[in-house]
Order: sequence, then C-alpha cells, then structure tokens
Amino acid sequence: MTSAPEESQFVPVVVPAEQAAGQLPAGQLPAGQVRASDAERDEVAAVLSEALAQGRLTSTELAERIDATYAAKTRAELVPLTADLPDDLRKTQVSPLSAVEHQELSATFSKVIRSGRWVAGRHTSANARFGALIVNLADAVLPGREITLDINTFCGKAIITVPENARVIDEGGALFGKRSVTGSTPEGQEDGPLIRITGKSTFGKIVVHRSTGNGDGAFNPAVWWWENRHQR
Repeated sequence: MTSAPEESQFVPVVVPAEQAAGQLPAGQLPAGQVRASDAERDEVAAVLSEALAQGRLTSTELAERIDATYAAKTRAELVPLTADLPDDLRKTQVSPLSAVEHQELSATFSKVIRSGRWVAGRHTSANARFGALIVNLADAVLPGREITLDINTFCGKAIITVPENARVIDEGGALFGKRSVTGSTPEGQEDGPLIRITGKSTFGKIVVHRSTGNGDGAFNPAVWWWENRHQR
C-alpha cells in the first residue's frame, strides 16, 4: 500500500528586486532601509544650519527640518531634508553651528522669556542675575536624544518647562537658594528626551517644571513667575 506523499515544507522567500537583479549581496538591505547613526543626523543638522546662515532656509524651516532630522530612523528619511539644497552645500564638510551645538540665554536686571517653536542647543547655558529667565522647551526642537541645561542664578530666578515625556536628571546644587526640579520619569515615557540639569542657584531660585502636555496653555510660566515673585 502506497502512503500519500508528505506535504511540501517549502516556504517561498521574498527577495528584494535589487538583490534579485544582482545589485545587492544576499542579506544586505537597500541603502534607504539602513538605520541612520547619530553622526549622520549631526551631519544633516550641520548642513541645515549652514543653509540658514546663507539665507536659504528660514528659522521656522530650520526648526521643522532639524526636528525631522533627529526623529529620522533610516538614511532614506534623511535624504529629502537636504534634497532642495545646492549640491556643493550638501557635499561640503561643515561644522555644526552654535544654533545646534550651543545656546546661551541670559537675563540680567531684566525678565527674558523664550518659548514657542525654536531650536534649543545641545548644550544650553541659562543665566539669571538679578532677573528672571523663563524658558519653555515643551514646543522646542531638541537636537538629539540628550541635552544639557547649565542653569545658574544669582539673586534671580530661572523657570524651565520641559516636555511632558522628558527624563530629567538633576546634577546641580544650591547655595543660600532654592532648587525645585521635577526629575521622575513619567510612566511609559522611557523613550522621551533626556535632559541633564547642571549649575547652581546662589541667593536665587531654580524651578524645572514638567509641561502639562494638554496643549491648552494650562501652565503659563509668566503667570507662575508673577504669582510667586515674592517667595524665597
């Protein structure tokens, strides 16, 4: 008696067209699907910053493209961000400008507010001397997965609003001053940006507050400062 033939265990394999045509070695992904590195994102950000300096991009366009740059996961996602820029600019080795690498914010005998859509520096120095510095990072473009805020106050106040999903590490101190930093990581937000807080409060106050994230402006740094201006 002849038994029935066993079912074929053959499973078809889908081969990319490039590989089938002999353009790619076996196991190699098309270039566009390769994951982008931090160095490659920095290179694109540098080109975009140079384009701003040459007047080819507006500050709003820069913010939008840098935001997309550091959100990109593959090389293919980076290509369109500089596709409309001159070839010589894209091929030139340029160094990141201070707009991306470093920002300096200062309030001396005055009140300075920075909020809305803007590009924060990877390393940002915030100084308040006999004044108030109010910085809102909730809608800012953060260049990279980690930024450092060096906050120093002397007889002044600094109020910083960080994104709702930010992870905050406080490495600063206080001398005859007050320091209040929201440092716990929200549940389920482990992939949020890491914000490292350094610096010192001397005869002043530093407050790092987490954004409500509801988009209705429930937390207004200016109002907060006015209502707490007499507190020490």
